[in-house]
Amino acid sequence: MRNIPTGRAFTLATVAFLCGMVTATRMPAALDQGDTHTYRLAAGTAAPVAAALQVPPRSPDPATLEDARRFSAAFADAAAGVTPSVARIQVERVADDTPRGFHDRMRDRFDRMPEGHPELNPRVTGGTGVLVSTDGLVLTNTHVISGASRITVTLADKRVFDATVVGADPTTDIALLRIDGSDLPAAPLGDSDRVRVGEWVMAIGNPAFTHASTLDFTVTGGIVSAVGRPLNVISQELRETRQAAAAFAIEDFIQTDAAINPGNSGGPLVDLRGEVVGINTAIASQTGFNQGYGFAVPVNMAKRVMVDLLEHGHVRRPLLGISISAVGPEDAEVYGLPRIAGVLVEDFAVTSPAEQAGLRRHDVIVGIGGQPVQRLGQFQSMVATHRPGDVVDVEVIRYGEPHRFSVRLNEADLGIQRVVRTAPERPAAPDIGLDLVDLTPDLAQERNFSRPDGALIDAVRPYSPAMRRQVTTGLVIREVNRRPVSSAAEADRIIRSATSGSVVSLLLEHEGGGTVIRNIRVP
Repeated sequence: MRNIPTGRAFTLATVAFLCGMVTATRMPAALDQGDTHTYRLAAGTAAPVAAALQVPPRSPDPATLEDARRFSAAFADAAAGVTPSVARIQVERVADDTPRGFHDRMRDRFDRMPEGHPELNPRVTGGTGVLVSTDGLVLTNTHVISGASRITVTLADKRVFDATVVGADPTTDIALLRIDGSDLPAAPLGDSDRVRVGEWVMAIGNPAFTHASTLDFTVTGGIVSAVGRPLNVISQELRETRQAAAAFAIEDFIQTDAAINPGNSGGPLVDLRGEVVGINTAIASQTGFNQGYGFAVPVNMAKRVMVDLLEHGHVRRPLLGISISAVGPEDAEVYGLPRIAGVLVEDFAVTSPAEQAGLRRHDVIVGIGGQPVQRLGQFQSMVATHRPGDVVDVEVIRYGEPHRFSVRLNEADLGIQRVVRTAPERPAAPDIGLDLVDLTPDLAQERNFSRPDGALIDAVRPYSPAMRRQVTTGLVIREVNRRPVSSAAEADRIIRSATSGSVVSLLLEHEGGGTVIRNIRVP
């Protein structure tokens, strides 16, 4: 989740309730210990309290109550329809000493590592995605998966997949993944051009990523606070990492007060029709957590990027070849604008198609393709919905006089190489991440194991399939796939005979003789 610092902070307030001066013979130590406590009401309070308990609740207006129930049901139905399409994304990155850019530093704030092991390599971060096709296409943010050595996708039904990167576009912070599946629960994509300020929306995702998150697939609600928000966060990031694409960053966000926190990046913003209208990407916060300012990439932009990534592996950005700025009241006065809207043409690129078509400096673009231009980010989005080679009508005001030009769009050189990654290379022999040694009679007696033989787990490799299933060192393998084992070599041979993608079932004994079962999928 991108974090945009603000000057706002918040504190927690403690609220005390005084109820009739209730006193107790002693305060309870813990509610779950089965203690019984005797309480005594102060004199003169018993009758009023008893009377209050007899007051019947007020009956709300039936029509109002029915409206509220329908509204609540609309929320619940939309959430139920989209949640199965939401994916939890876990990303592993191999740490190195390469200087890190702004993008990486912001992402690092939300890394989560097992406590006490900051040196573990690879590093693990996480985010959210949303299934957009039944055959396994997943939309998410570029900053969620950037630099990944392995990407794992977990669906709401707990199925886990390795993902490949179809492509990524840093200029919009949209990336497309693919998992190997069929008949998957894809979410319907709506029309972000229809989104209105004040309408109700939901954000769905994983608001606090941990190694074994307990907050997966959380739904939060709010309203659309604004549309067309330019944050300058994507372009700033690209400039700090000296990427030529900074000049082509598109920032025309939907703002919402639905709670968005680290881990929600890449998740869907959903309207009450149950349609995805945005891809959550940023928060404005002093603390790094939700303070009521969340931002999403409009889904129409995400759809346009997705098409290019599928067809080409990278985004093909159309180019007018102009430098522009937003229009203010002074500009409207100088150029005789009927309203304070549009974008001001300040300069031209070499061989600019707009200049060749007849546009000049000081022209104010007020329309493109028959649609009015309101603001800078919207204009960039409108141009980006076209393809290189398209001819578009550009309407300008030139010192009070309207003009129209037909411009054939060029293709921008974003300086971005095609991004295609594959799933981690499978080992020659299946490996679930366990280092085994023979259990000795002395150690068996010392730790009170039931038998003096077996395969003792000496080490569990970081972020291996075994670690993901909470297998720890010091356990003894008693059975593999219901076959008893008496040595490390025997257990290792059975595990490595498993086929890739299958599940290995381990019966494990811990100190004292108790057993646990761990079923682990082979990479």
